[in-house]
Amino acid sequence: MNEKERIEFLRKELADHNHSYYVLDTPSISDFEFDKLLTELQGLENKNPDLFDANSPTQRVGGNVLEAFKTVKHKYRMLSLGNTYSAEDLHDFDTRLRKLTDDDFDYVCELKYDGVSISLTYENGELKQALTRGDGTQGDDVTENVKTIKSIPLKLKGNYPDRFEIRGEIFLPIAGLENMNEVRIEQGLEPYANPRNTASGSLKLLDTKEVANRPLDCYLYYLLGDNLPSNNHYNNLQKAKEWGFKIPSEIEKYSTIDDVLRFINSWDEKRHDLPYEIDGIVIKINNIDLQEEMGFTAKSPRWAISYKFKAEQVSTTLNEITYQVGRTGAITPVANLAPVQLAGTTVKRASLHNADQIAKLDIREGDKVFVEKGGEIIPKVVGVELKDRDLFSQPTAYISKCPSCTTDLVRKEGDAKHYCPNNESCPPQIKGKFEHFISRKAMNIDGLGGETIELLIQEGLISEISDLYLLKKEDVLPLDRIAEKSADNLLLGIEASKKIPFERVLFGLGIRYVGETVAKILAKHFKTIDTLFTADIETLVAVDEIGDKIAESVVLYFSKQKNIDLVAALKNSELQFVSAIEDTIKSEHLKGMKIVVSGVFEKYSRADLKKMIEEHGGKNVGSISKSTTFVLAGENMGPSKKEKAESLGIPLVNENKFLAKIS
Repeated sequence: MNEKERIEFLRKELADHNHSYYVLDTPSISDFEFDKLLTELQGLENKNPDLFDANSPTQRVGGNVLEAFKTVKHKYRMLSLGNTYSAEDLHDFDTRLRKLTDDDFDYVCELKYDGVSISLTYENGELKQALTRGDGTQGDDVTENVKTIKSIPLKLKGNYPDRFEIRGEIFLPIAGLENMNEVRIEQGLEPYANPRNTASGSLKLLDTKEVANRPLDCYLYYLLGDNLPSNNHYNNLQKAKEWGFKIPSEIEKYSTIDDVLRFINSWDEKRHDLPYEIDGIVIKINNIDLQEEMGFTAKSPRWAISYKFKAEQVSTTLNEITYQVGRTGAITPVANLAPVQLAGTTVKRASLHNADQIAKLDIREGDKVFVEKGGEIIPKVVGVELKDRDLFSQPTAYISKCPSCTTDLVRKEGDAKHYCPNNESCPPQIKGKFEHFISRKAMNIDGLGGETIELLIQEGLISEISDLYLLKKEDVLPLDRIAEKSADNLLLGIEASKKIPFERVLFGLGIRYVGETVAKILAKHFKTIDTLFTADIETLVAVDEIGDKIAESVVLYFSKQKNIDLVAALKNSELQFVSAIEDTIKSEHLKGMKIVVSGVFEKYSRADLKKMIEEHGGKNVGSISKSTTFVLAGENMGPSKKEKAESLGIPLVNENKFLAKIS
């Protein structure tokens, strides 16, 4: 056996042993023997640099120091799931889904791992890229760090698609965190707070060798691509297990929501015995064709939901209630607490939500209160220990005036919150609007932060966000803490922001309910601010994923003269108000048509066919109704769909006839 053959043999041998140890949990050789083989391979690779392979087992030890992580666009949006906390909510979820389809379907239940979401791309059986979720549209490229995680295969085995993505969760086992903290305490360092935060921080380290020292693990739970083994989510995961992926064994299929609830209840008891942390159960429709038909809202898939277990709860003393004013004028009462440990972090403040919540729980200063993390993230007060209450305690009188500008608060019918209506001169509202506008996801203005904004407002240099584009060097140089270089950087950052694309400018305006995703949808559809400005509620609601609340908010925003003036001023400063998002319309052959895609096709994937429908002016719809123009029908079309189409007289069009329609 020559050196090249020996290298290839050792790489395969070590990959197999690695899979046995970290994925199957059935080690086939000792650590000593494994290290001996790895050392031999490293020596041979050093002697033969021309035989370098980025996916060799020797590359898992790290050694690179990265300058930064590249931001890369996801091929498929990577959205978070909607959350639910009760059996009633789950029954509502089931009812909604069954209204969207006439077909029977199964649910797949999976444990919800408390870690960091990751998307892995494989080409020709090799790991090519690993991306974090980021904002759902684009994420950080952490490929080099992910390669150090031994349960993630660098090369696959068996019969796999040429290119696909697989998504999962990178996490830190509880024992791994405990071992790391023992070392840190011995070194006189603060222990890490919890597994999730430590896993997230580890994945963002720039030194891959340091990442390799962290005992990170990974479960994979969702396959995406054009040539998957089947249209069945559960079966695809079993196939992925054959290719070498670490697929959870706790996945189950059920046909009813009551069976799903039994699975949830059983794991609510058993979860404390797991070697890693979970915070709930994920429920997905098993049929991938149905997943595609049901589609997505602006924030999450319609066909999946996360059931969150009851959060950890602690008690502490509520020292004082204070009030915060948000950029929209919303007043949020805040509980200032005696510090207490909760879910791995020290909590000093918690949300009290609104006046109704305070009255409902009869929360008072000096009370012993129960605190938990809402959705495991934001601390909130959920109850009061009444037996410990001071006899002379007085009920909380909710404030009637803004804590910042003393304007009388208002509360609209049907709204849980009080608002300060003084959006023209209430300092926190003004500052909040500027901070939102300059934020990273909006205009991303370098050299400009909250403190500088506050200073510019105090000095009367800015009152509307358009004033930022009128600033001159002689305006900012006299200010405290602004040196010449800082002034130059500030003005350069403002100038550079004029190139920020329309969808981010639209998001930066701070229109209620118009977040990043909605802003992108509106910019892509309406193309210019002028077209959006003239759109009525009916026109807006006709856009996919735009509901009544968003439409009403947009129309209300552009009905106010001050907002019209603001947009005009920003236009004069040469900000981008025309969409640069590529127009994919190729023809109007399908204009006004509503088309349902169902079944399996020979020449194109369902995703490709749906894209073609949009490119030629048509609209994809999920279910058949009287308004459906035709069904693009492939093999194995659902019998209930076919029956409904025939009963309503909706034509069935095959793939070839469809392609002829758009040619």
